[in-house]
Order: sequence, then C-alpha cells, then structure tokens
Amino acid sequence: MNDILAFLAVAKEQSFTKASRTLGVTPSALSHTVKHLEERLGVRLLARTTRNVAPTEAGERLLQSVGPLFEQINTEIDRIGEMRDKPAGNIRLTCSDDAAEQLLRPVLPAFFRQYPDINVEICIDYGFTNIVSERFDAGIRLGESISLDMIAVRLGPDWRLSVVGSPDYFSHNPKPHHPQALTTHNCINIRHAIGGSAYAWEFEKDERKINVRVNGQFTANSNIHILNAALDGIGLAYLPDYMVEEHIKEGRLIEVLADWSPYFEGYHLYYPHRRNTSSAFSVFVEAVKYQGQRTAS
Repeated sequence: MNDILAFLAVAKEQSFTKASRTLGVTPSALSHTVKHLEERLGVRLLARTTRNVAPTEAGERLLQSVGPLFEQINTEIDRIGEMRDKPAGNIRLTCSDDAAEQLLRPVLPAFFRQYPDINVEICIDYGFTNIVSERFDAGIRLGESISLDMIAVRLGPDWRLSVVGSPDYFSHNPKPHHPQALTTHNCINIRHAIGGSAYAWEFEKDERKINVRVNGQFTANSNIHILNAALDGIGLAYLPDYMVEEHIKEGRLIEVLADWSPYFEGYHLYYPHRRNTSSAFSVFVEAVKYQGQRTAS
C-alpha cells in the first residue's frame, strides 16, 4: 500500500522532487520505493528522463484505476474523524496574496485557536486555477469571474481600483487627467498568468468604458510587489482601494483619476456544487464569510 501511494504521488506530480516534499521523504528513497514496486509487479510504471517523469501505459492505468480508490479511503477516514467532538481536517485554498492578506489573515489566528485540529494551506496564484483538477477545496476570486457551476460565498465588500503614484514620482511627472494620458507614463503592469498578456487597465465614467494598455519598466504578478514599487517611486500603479487607502491618508501615495475608477464585485470563496462539505470546511466558511453590507457600485 505504501509503495502504491508513493507511485501515485510521483505520477500526479510528475516529479520525484515535488512528490518527496509532499510525502516527507528524500527523492532517492522515493525512487527506490517506486523501483521496488515495479520489480514486484514486473512492469515499468514510470518513464524517466533527465527532465521529467511520466506514467507509462501501465502506470497510467494504475493511476486512473487505483488513485480514486485511495482518495475515497481518505475521504471516508476524514468523515470518521469528523465524528469527534471538534471539527478536524485539512483545507486547501488558492488565492492571490493580497486577498489572503486582506481576508484571511485577520480571521485565521482566532480560527486556529478555536479549532486546533483544522489545518489550512493556501497556494498563492493570480491565475485562474482549476480547483477541481488541482484538488483544492476552494478558491478565492472576484464574484464576476466565478463560473455558474460553483457555489460562491461573499468574503468582502465591493471595491474599486485606484491609480496611485508616490509624491516623488509626481515631482518629476505631471498628473494624468484622462486615462489615455497614462500611455505617456511609466506604469507598473501586472501579468496574472505565466505566458499571458499584461492586464489592460479598465476605466469607466458616465457609462463610458475605456481599456488602456500601459507600459513601464516593471511588471509583476503580485499586487503586493506592485504596491511596493509604487511606494518606491518606480511608476504609477492600479491597485485595489483597500491596499492603498492608508498610504494615501499618510501621504505616501497620491491618487489620480478617481472619477474614472470602476467598482468590482468583491471577493468570494467558491467551491464545486458536488463537494461533500466536511464539518471542518463548514466552520471555515462560517468564519470567513462577509458579515457586512454590500457596497453600492
């Protein structure tokens, strides 16, 4: 059983190194375990090259036939564990780093004290991760970008984007009074997915919508690094208002084009309709869901 579990981990990750981290063993020990399983079965399960590892035809058959059975066993064990007095289990989430900072960080300390047997793992990702295929329990996204086949739970109010720059930046550059003027500025881009295009800044005023593709010397896939770049005077940034509000009040950033900045539907926790909701997941959703009123856009 342990040898099969080792094989399943390597086959899913297609890497001995990544699988070894998950299982808490060394890559060499994991390689030896899989080799021992192959010798016992008399067939090659993994095709190994210097760059990657992939299941053979026999390995793919074992992965597809046996893998779901082990997942079912884990699910049933988790359900047995839920019969204890307190909820217990593991919760895996995917979200952006600023969403984790804004929505999860304020909640988690008290949540962990109340539920010491619940573990939460977050994977920072600005792309549109498939939570089903990647085996996440849930994800966090803007409400407008969640597909209709998902259950969505609001985590926070609507918010708008703000164009901001440091006083030092504006001491050398004029303030833009129209979104199109941003094309002459050094703007800090965000690229949500590897290989994807940079985000086109969206503006709206009096029912008129404009998308502007800006240029600049710095691009990142994290709003936190973009905020730091703006504070350092590198250029103009387009960031959620909750990230820049205090910096504007303290004079570290200056906002422009506020009358052009649109509101977006707030962040939501989303998960599949067919998910068998555990007691641990249920109390987590209750702890993080938004308790206030929706902001009018």
